[in-house]
Amino acid sequence: MDKIIDIETTFLETSDFVMRIIVSFLLGAVIGAERQWRQKSAGLRTNTLVSVGATAYMLLAVYIYGNDGGDPSRIAAQIVTGIGFLGAGVIMKDGFNIQGLNTAATIWCSAAVGSLCGLGLFPEALIVSGAIVSVHLVMRPLGDWMGRIKSYKVVKSEESFYILDIVCTEKHELGVRSFLVDYLDKSDQLLLRSIGRQVSPDEAGKVLVKVKLSIVGKQEKLLESVLTELTKTKGVKEVSWHYLGNSKEHLI
Repeated sequence: MDKIIDIETTFLETSDFVMRIIVSFLLGAVIGAERQWRQKSAGLRTNTLVSVGATAYMLLAVYIYGNDGGDPSRIAAQIVTGIGFLGAGVIMKDGFNIQGLNTAATIWCSAAVGSLCGLGLFPEALIVSGAIVSVHLVMRPLGDWMGRIKSYKVVKSEESFYILDIVCTEKHELGVRSFLVDYLDKSDQLLLRSIGRQVSPDEAGKVLVKVKLSIVGKQEKLLESVLTELTKTKGVKEVSWHYLGNSKEHLI
């Protein structure tokens, strides 16, 4: 038998009203805190406001249902629609990449938490909030790991090897190395194979950093993007690359 939600047919007590708003506020803040920690466009305040707003609208539905015979599901449906427009505002297109989908989905889920609080379903709201936060904390690193493994191994037979020659000042060598390692670590198509250095015999205070890396397939445009970012790095004087081939002997 389906669970029937008993919605009051009279005005709620002020204490009950306040309790639902407070619980909604706290749960929305917990969800938003994780987004704020990761510096997303919709963070602590946005998710808290969405949760509290959804609660307020559902409380309004309770009042309408109890006094005028209205249908609270209509307001719930409008909440879903309205949050859809709000979520679309945080989705951005960056070239061929789409950013903000997770944040938009989180806003949508925050509205669901607020709606549950508005109906007084506190245990259910707490469970949903825990599930939302768990998705971000647990599924994010797992998803990143799976993406790197799948993206790289699916065409590993087409692996190509390159050498990057980076001339930089000895003073900024550590910063250049750190930037390069971080940049390659975040990529699911570039793999760092080795990194070494040679002191420049021509100019004092300069070093030649030699980096061997492999790429999924032969994607020289992707390699050019790495060089472009390197030229913006402090201390870099010159960058160049050359193709080694796709033989496994270059793994040595």
